[in-house]
Amino acid sequence: MEEAYLCDGIRTPVGRYGGVLSGIRTDDLASIPIKTLMERNPRVDWKTLDDVILGCANQAGEDNRNVARMASLLSGLPHTVPGATVNRLCGSGLDAIGIAARAVKSGEQQLVIAGGVESMSRAPFVMGKSTVAFSRSAEIFDTTIGWRFVNEIMKKHYGVDSMPETAENLANDLDISREDQEAFSISSHEKALKAYKDGNFEKELFSVNVDGEVTVKNDEGPREPDVEKIKSLGPAFIEGGSVTAATSSPISIGAAAVLITSDTFANDNNLKPRAEISARAVAGVHWNRMGMGPLPA
Repeated sequence: MEEAYLCDGIRTPVGRYGGVLSGIRTDDLASIPIKTLMERNPRVDWKTLDDVILGCANQAGEDNRNVARMASLLSGLPHTVPGATVNRLCGSGLDAIGIAARAVKSGEQQLVIAGGVESMSRAPFVMGKSTVAFSRSAEIFDTTIGWRFVNEIMKKHYGVDSMPETAENLANDLDISREDQEAFSISSHEKALKAYKDGNFEKELFSVNVDGEVTVKNDEGPREPDVEKIKSLGPAFIEGGSVTAATSSPISIGAAAVLITSDTFANDNNLKPRAEISARAVAGVHWNRMGMGPLPA
């Protein structure tokens, strides 16, 4: 079997809900890291690219109809390169990389672009078709977070909790106090800010220009924690709960792509492997547990 190597990787900044990246269509956003990978690796004959595999959890708006294929065409890749979109909800982007790596390890493919895209800001409202004529009971769903068009059998047997509700469930089940949640949140922001200061994101993060006017250079989420404000916030999702806006995952926007190759292809095309994708990761051990999860926050 061939080894699967990650030879390059790039991502946009992660934008906030309604932030500066919200003006970019999801399919356009996904094309940006693909195009950047092409520019950073000019010696690669992109006609030999076997596939573009992107993860996307929402797929309710501009990310519908195989956003990987749309992004591939928008990036300037040859139209002969196929594309596939993966949906394992929260694990979609990682699963896309796993699928690509398995294809390379099996010898089926040699060069694959994999990654993911999400723009929760551009998630649309959706309305199902009426089952009877002249119905006055149309129901509209916000696809930003949580389930829509709920199957009542599914709800009865498994529940349809969204990510915030799941966080409350875990806090109760595992006895995770609000204080512990806040400490973890504060630490997370501090680590991110330190990583920026130390230059840890320089090779993977590139600037995105929005409408020729605004250049987004850094993630919008990390900020200097205001401890007093964090402690003053009320529960965000259920009455009497412990999860607040400060201890919740942000509703984000972003795209990423990595270049995965076989050992043979990397050697023949002077590509330098940065990491080997392990057999355990390729087996999908972590992601298979996410098969019934809710939409990401």
